[in-house]
Amino acid sequence: MPSLPPVPPAFSLDDLLTWADEGGPAPVELTEASVERIAASHQHLRTAGRSGAVYGLTTGVGALRTVPTDPGPEDGTSHALRLWRSHAAGIGETYADATARAAMAIRLHQITSGRSGVSAGLAASLGAAVASGAVPDLHRFGSIGTGDLVPLAELGLTLVGERPWRSGGAPVAPVDDGDALPFMSSNALTLATAALVHRRLGRISEAAEKVTALSAVALRASLQAYDPRVHAGRPDASQRAVAARLTALLRPADWRPARLQDPFSLRTVPQVHAPFVDALATTAQAVLVEVEDSTENPLVVPDGTPLHHGGFVTARLSATLDALRQATYPVVALSAGRLAALTNPSLTGLPAFLASGPAGSSGVMILEYLAQDALARARILTTPVSTGHAVVSLGLEEHASFSTQAVWACEQVVELAPVVLGCELVAAVRALRADPERLPRSPVREVYDVAAAVLGEDRSDRPLSGDVAAAVDLVSSGLSR
Repeated sequence: MPSLPPVPPAFSLDDLLTWADEGGPAPVELTEASVERIAASHQHLRTAGRSGAVYGLTTGVGALRTVPTDPGPEDGTSHALRLWRSHAAGIGETYADATARAAMAIRLHQITSGRSGVSAGLAASLGAAVASGAVPDLHRFGSIGTGDLVPLAELGLTLVGERPWRSGGAPVAPVDDGDALPFMSSNALTLATAALVHRRLGRISEAAEKVTALSAVALRASLQAYDPRVHAGRPDASQRAVAARLTALLRPADWRPARLQDPFSLRTVPQVHAPFVDALATTAQAVLVEVEDSTENPLVVPDGTPLHHGGFVTARLSATLDALRQATYPVVALSAGRLAALTNPSLTGLPAFLASGPAGSSGVMILEYLAQDALARARILTTPVSTGHAVVSLGLEEHASFSTQAVWACEQVVELAPVVLGCELVAAVRALRADPERLPRSPVREVYDVAAAVLGEDRSDRPLSGDVAAAVDLVSSGLSR
């Protein structure tokens, strides 16, 4: 029996990230229907707590799961505040504005499903913060892929007025004893970071193909490696698509190939880039799965029953992000290979290192060192984090997905990959300036124009820092105008 098509997601990552970066109408808001769901869920949790043990409401958390909570003062607020205060142990680096804003929107979207058990008052304050574009001050340390406990505890305290906002603000939420654990039972900060990483790597993927095309022109490569007949027999849509995009950039080719066989860094691009393209698609789906899920523990189901479970463990996301880094690295390694080819006079027919000036001039020699440094750092980051192990809370919690560390490693790769591709871009543009006749009358000329407009024309020995920085920015933007 064929499987049913997936339900279209109710939440758009593109809309989320555009709003987080640029502002405008919030991608999620509280409606009358969602407020009713939230209130009903909260009441169900309260009712269940009066008739039996509910983890985090009538009991402590972690290894304290069997310890009944002390209701404390008559106003009933002490348990929630104690839990948030004890978990708000953030230190060091804080999340950027766009990440914090995106995380709040994700958390609000999850809460509107009406399965978390948080109070309507807390949801209303969070909704107001999202709508106004307020930014909380949240720390990055303390998550291991089983819920972003530290930053969400800090956000909870911000919403109830115990911590200041970084910018903007929202009405102070009343403190409800049942809010603390349900509100923290999410990986919203990790998911927001993963969504931003995915967008940035998507742009780098686009740039990598464009830089490859420029190098192919500069090296007078054979286009047979991208010929659709080579890929037609392979049931790999992504590989065919990469080859087709390269062909579209380079046709018509106004040169005779310089070699019968090109280096692997030119000849195997469709085969190497295709897994990267697929990994990006898989990552987007993995992020949406988590965004659309209700991972609160306990989970309040429609009949009012609070179910205790392990849905907060983001194993799928962690494994996916590990695979994404491992698929990114070979793409960057090919770029370093093309950079080496561009400096080689036996392959370019141009002076060694594309130098111009007195004998012994170094030209772009140093670019290989920059690229190899960045590549070596990226290689270290391909080690999977999902194979890690942790035992916490007196041994009760003996597993963690480490998706937070996986996405942190992806962020580092996002910074390193444009360095390698940027060095290649500087060299490719310099090679084409040395022999402008190589540039064909094909769409790749537009790519050249974008790069040449910001890269210095002086080919004498000089510091290349400004050119590399400009090229890195171009790659990070997808090499678009």
